[in-house]
Amino acid sequence: MNKENAAEVLKKYFGYDSFRNGQEEIIGSILEGKDVMAVMPTGAGKSICYQVPALLMPGITLVISPLISLMQDQVKSLNEAGVHAAFINSSLTENQIARALGLAKEGVYKIIYVAPERLENAAFIQFANESTISMVTVDEAHCISQWGQDFRPGYLRIVDFVGHLPKRPIVSAFTATATREVKTDIECMLKLHVPSVVVTGFDRKNLYYSVEHLAGKRKDAFVMDYIEKHPKESGIVYCATRKNVDALHEMLFKRGIPVTKYHAGMDNGMRKKNQEDFIYDRAPVIVATNAFGMGIDKSNVRYVIHYNMPQSMENYYQEAGRAGRDGEPSQCILLFSAKDVMIDKFLLEKKEFDGVNDDDIDLIRQRDARRLQVMEGYCKATSCLRNYILEYFGERINVPCNNCGNCHREYTEEDRTADAKWVINCIAETRGRYGRNIVIGTLLGANRTRLKEIGANAYKSFGALAHRNETELRQLIDQMLAEGYIVQSAGEYSVLQMGDIRRLKEETARVVLRTFEERERTVSTRKIKRSTDSLTGAGFRLFEKLRQLRLAIAREEGMPPYIIFNDKTLIDMCAKVPGSREEMLGVSGVGEHKFGKYGQRFLDEIAAFLAAHPGSVLSSEAE
Repeated sequence: MNKENAAEVLKKYFGYDSFRNGQEEIIGSILEGKDVMAVMPTGAGKSICYQVPALLMPGITLVISPLISLMQDQVKSLNEAGVHAAFINSSLTENQIARALGLAKEGVYKIIYVAPERLENAAFIQFANESTISMVTVDEAHCISQWGQDFRPGYLRIVDFVGHLPKRPIVSAFTATATREVKTDIECMLKLHVPSVVVTGFDRKNLYYSVEHLAGKRKDAFVMDYIEKHPKESGIVYCATRKNVDALHEMLFKRGIPVTKYHAGMDNGMRKKNQEDFIYDRAPVIVATNAFGMGIDKSNVRYVIHYNMPQSMENYYQEAGRAGRDGEPSQCILLFSAKDVMIDKFLLEKKEFDGVNDDDIDLIRQRDARRLQVMEGYCKATSCLRNYILEYFGERINVPCNNCGNCHREYTEEDRTADAKWVINCIAETRGRYGRNIVIGTLLGANRTRLKEIGANAYKSFGALAHRNETELRQLIDQMLAEGYIVQSAGEYSVLQMGDIRRLKEETARVVLRTFEERERTVSTRKIKRSTDSLTGAGFRLFEKLRQLRLAIAREEGMPPYIIFNDKTLIDMCAKVPGSREEMLGVSGVGEHKFGKYGQRFLDEIAAFLAAHPGSVLSSEAE
């Protein structure tokens, strides 16, 4: 088994001529018998990294996956590519499970997806002990860590399961969102043996991040306006509460927008139907809580709008990352208001901790409070948004991306160093015992009973910044928090305390406040060239014809359109205009099995279009 074999499998089953960044290294390590931990952004092709070696190794690869929808989607895609795969979960009857395991023993399946809870099932343990398990792959591996945003107790059973197999298989772990602490947890808790650790980076260059400071009805108007201006695009609108989901869904529905909704308050049947309506493009827009989305592999989501601020950067990056999985330019828009912070604090206070001991509960609450501060900092940041995200995940970039809302916003800069020193003096006088309201009230010299009670009216800093207003001081404090001059304690009653002020003592030190003027803005769509940009008018008409054919086939087959062929594959067809089997197999994403099932129908559609439009130039990239 070597790289040539892996490349052949990639081409034969998946239709790709070359590996993406990191894939070849990961596959090579697995084929050498090494454990692997890979951190790759959503859409970077994690599944290829374990599916290709699974087809080359003897025996069966078990893939531990947290959600039924995720398993079903992956298995559909594999079977469409000509790879025999199955899933074992609670959606199947015991007879169906027994039949699937029987076929697996006979060598029919090379890849089996299972929920972590299945690893305790006696029949499944017996099957595993009597079979050759070449690899155990842990998908969404951050679920094993209590510091990951989707902690799943069932993941803790994986190590015991692997340890009791007759022969230890290769263990590979994959995740898209992992801080340094979570990466360490994954490596230790899965007991990886001298693993090959591959981190391809967290950057999704095709995603455009922006934050809009809006409140109340202005959020509704923004969402309505954006969706109506992008009628042919598929998108997700996330809300913090079920109430917001219901209200926003009703508003969009009444405007005639083909929209559906999803939250935990709906019954299972309705949730399943609505999710399928979105995946199958019957309703291109879905309004949902964060209960929706994990395992959704829909490739053509062009925008994700957060109606409320999420509780953590991990949650935000995972949810926003559901846009643009096909690599095409997509929008990640967060609508922020101060009320969002209050909502998130309330939701975190109501968080349940089943099976977690008291000491860990305290630690997790502190972690959650810190994460909320980081998320609030993102919403208030005036620097590059992409860099803010990347730095949180440990990837330091010093150059602005020039592809986010902040990089394209016009700011005015004002030196507030003198004001910053008064903020430090005030915090020193309060001895770090009070929060923002007391500090700001003191600096403004406000006539408040509470300030007199604590003696703040006798501070040297009392009224020192009376020429400023409250908004200006809040912005300055946000800036100083971001730069580390002051820190905010975690907990229900957070206070402002001294940070690292050594730099501020230098003569050259400057605290520069960047502000912008709120105005009606159109969210940018001009940053990255789309694949369709290379198509001429005739080429785009052919693309629409191929999309219609794909939709018709998807309805016949009862599966999502993107599993037939994704948009990038259809665009490549328009550019290469294949006229034969060999030429169609040269299209990116067309493997041998898919050609056998669908290739001739697409060749016929292309031929019919060319016959009706002789001499048409379809693409600027056409040879």
